Amino acid sequence: MKLELHWQILIGLVLGIIFGVVFPTNFKITDNTITHLKESQVPAEVIDQIATHKDMIPKTQSEFVKDLKKDIDSETYDTYGNVILKESKYNPYLYYVGWMGELFMRALKMIIVPLILTSIISGVANIGNAENLGRLGGKTMLYYLITSTLAILVGLFFVNLIKPGVGIDIGLSTVTDNLNIKKAPFSDTLMNIVPTNIFESFSEGHMLSIIFFSILFGFFITRVADKHRLFLTNFFNSSFEVMMKLTNFVIMFTPLGIFGIVAVVVAEQTELGQLAKSMGAYMLTVIASLAFHSIITLPLILKFGFKSSPWLHFQAMRSALLTAFSTSSSGATLSLTMSCVKENSGVSNKITSFTLPLGATINMDGTALYELVAVFFIAQAYGIELSLLETLIVIATALLASIGAAGIPMAGLVMITIILTAVGLPLEGVGLILAVDRLLDMFRTSVNVWSDSCGAVVIAKSEGEFLKV
Repeated sequence: MKLELHWQILIGLVLGIIFGVVFPTNFKITDNTITHLKESQVPAEVIDQIATHKDMIPKTQSEFVKDLKKDIDSETYDTYGNVILKESKYNPYLYYVGWMGELFMRALKMIIVPLILTSIISGVANIGNAENLGRLGGKTMLYYLITSTLAILVGLFFVNLIKPGVGIDIGLSTVTDNLNIKKAPFSDTLMNIVPTNIFESFSEGHMLSIIFFSILFGFFITRVADKHRLFLTNFFNSSFEVMMKLTNFVIMFTPLGIFGIVAVVVAEQTELGQLAKSMGAYMLTVIASLAFHSIITLPLILKFGFKSSPWLHFQAMRSALLTAFSTSSSGATLSLTMSCVKENSGVSNKITSFTLPLGATINMDGTALYELVAVFFIAQAYGIELSLLETLIVIATALLASIGAAGIPMAGLVMITIILTAVGLPLEGVGLILAVDRLLDMFRTSVNVWSDSCGAVVIAKSEGEFLKV
């Protein structure tokens, strides 16, 4: 008897965790380390001092740092310590499993753009007219706005209840070079919705531009002569069916991909015990807030607002939620999300192909909640009390920034810098949460996908569809 996909994924997840714990990443100076430090323009005298440790036995991060500080002064370590640690990671075992996760992610990214393009054009063309499109779009955006706002309010409640940043004893990292921090205003995000070159948007993966173009293209298919309308509608319907077949083929390899991804993530989380001790309250706040929103808020909307069974829908979405948790990417999970919502929950292709690609890009309940909790945590750690006006600014900016957070790993962390700037908090505060962001990213992405799927059910029910949940 063949195991169901969600059980296969769960097994891959557990095996990945076990592999990462058994074969953790250590630190060691090698020839590659020296070469990469030279490429990073670390001064020659610093490299010469570090080279004395070359080919010694691998050590844990704390042991490695202790030995390193014997040879270089504290000022030099503050300047180059992060670069040295990054280039000194040593784990020969990851070579044998890491490629599975990387190959799986590449395959998922390969199908994202054509899947979104064909699904939205097909969905919009099948909706039929501007009135239906406007009604469906209005319902979808209203759902996204309401659930994201509720998520932010849940986060606000828990962060003020637990106060995770009060009295925290952790060094502030001022090095955030490995973050792609962009301080572009929200107006730029709106401007970028309209592409100057749609083919550049395809190649760069600009989801908002692709979605905007696809909606327009699908809408104007309905405005041409019947001969052309039928041909184009059939063409994109057929293309979408082909993409779903290709998607299902890629999904077959999900358990192996999850194993490779999780093994690398766990193995590279050094000093897990110390991390949990110093950041435990913050992690508890984020996870408790996400759990409340996903277990209480969204199911209440399904159960009492639209007479659907949250439990049956959760069972239908297990494979997609486990994949979202493991990949930390709602975009990469989109293909499986669409498959689960359509085949397991019974939502029509018309609703699925319109709401889910849109949701994977702009409906970020988990990300919006996380951004608010993170900003309040940073403020508490610095001993700064935010006023009512500043709190309202954080709420509004978190809502808007979550729309600009594309469905890629750690995008929410980049968006936090926008909110910190809006209320005048130091950007160095990002260093507080950097160590645990990748772990929390897995939880908030699952909530993002769960909310997207609930949205598809809500819209389908409001359109009078009879579902399996």
